[in-house]
Amino acid sequence: MKNNNVVYLTEEGLNELKAELDNLIKVKRPENIQAIKDARALGDLSENADYDAARDEQAQIEGRIKTIEKMLENAEIIKEVSKDKVGIGTIVSIRYIDDDDDLEEYKIVGSHEADPFESKISNESPIAQALMDHKVGDVVTVNSPNGNYDIEIKEIK
Repeated sequence: MKNNNVVYLTEEGLNELKAELDNLIKVKRPENIQAIKDARALGDLSENADYDAARDEQAQIEGRIKTIEKMLENAEIIKEVSKDKVGIGTIVSIRYIDDDDDLEEYKIVGSHEADPFESKISNESPIAQALMDHKVGDVVTVNSPNGNYDIEIKEIK
């Protein structure tokens, strides 16, 4: 049964998840299995730190595999991106109304791909929610936890 937790992904995000899953299954899992075998060979498991660490790592690996598989199962890939209005997958250039010189550019992505250090913001963020479905020239109000502010859409790519 498919649940309704849609995960919005760009093609790039989809490929990154598939690569991570492949690495976990083909590299990390076998390395971890070997680490568990090596730790077991050391004898008494009750006070074996290597064994405990390997088991903890196994839980993390298996948990991440399940998470990625669930994400891929519920993925909706954003392919066709309209340049007419802001949506998931668009790159938008904005100007903060209170600061004439402050132009910033963001790519709107699904929450699982968000990376503020690469200017990728989640479609669930206050800025993205305010920008969604608006056009170049529109001034929108962002409702943020730190107070409201206005931004103008300068360009959509």
